[in-house]
Amino acid sequence: MNRKKRIESLLLKNFINWKFTVIDNSAQHSGHNNFNGTQETHFCIIIKKPFSSKDNRISIHRKIYKLLKDDFQNGLHALEIKIAN
Repeated sequence: MNRKKRIESLLLKNFINWKFTVIDNSAQHSGHNNFNGTQETHFCIIIKKPFSSKDNRISIHRKIYKLLKDDFQNGLHALEIKIAN
């Protein structure tokens, strides 16, 4: 399973009834520090929480970073998180 699909799967399992989009921005970083743009290293997650959710922005960030801890240790370099209400 590629990293994008793995991230989507983790979000589906842990953010039930939330809407989200996972965007692979890795190709935009081609040429940075000898990076060729083919590895999955840079992502943006746009996530919309349900109206009933009591989670604040910081707790959402913490949950996502905790879910992706292994990915950060294995090549994920950058993550942008955009949270919509």
